[in-house]
Amino acid sequence: MPTLIFVYGSLKRGLSNHHWLAGQHFVAEARTAPGYQLFDLGEYPGMVTAAETEGSVWGELWEVDDDGLAGLDVLEGVDEGMYERVAVSLLEPFAGTAVETYLYRESVAGRAAVLGGKW
Repeated sequence: MPTLIFVYGSLKRGLSNHHWLAGQHFVAEARTAPGYQLFDLGEYPGMVTAAETEGSVWGELWEVDDDGLAGLDVLEGVDEGMYERVAVSLLEPFAGTAVETYLYRESVAGRAAVLGGKW
């Protein structure tokens, strides 16, 4: 059974790392529930939890098979602790749906927030 993954940066359609989703199934555009913030890390963004924010992050929802998921974990540096794959809350029509995303785990000190939550 595929895993639903929310992507918000360079993995989105038309961007530099989208080829990592080749052979996977695009579901829809989506937004996180409030409580997440996007930061500019240079060539790609990083999303972190931010309970104090009412904004949300825009992205895409994808069905990803096990092989695709393993590749994304490598790209996102999960084993190195750069990103962590975790459950994420989305707004309707996906509220309550089991969805995962990659949260940035390194410091965002001195990094610019992406205003409007859209990369």
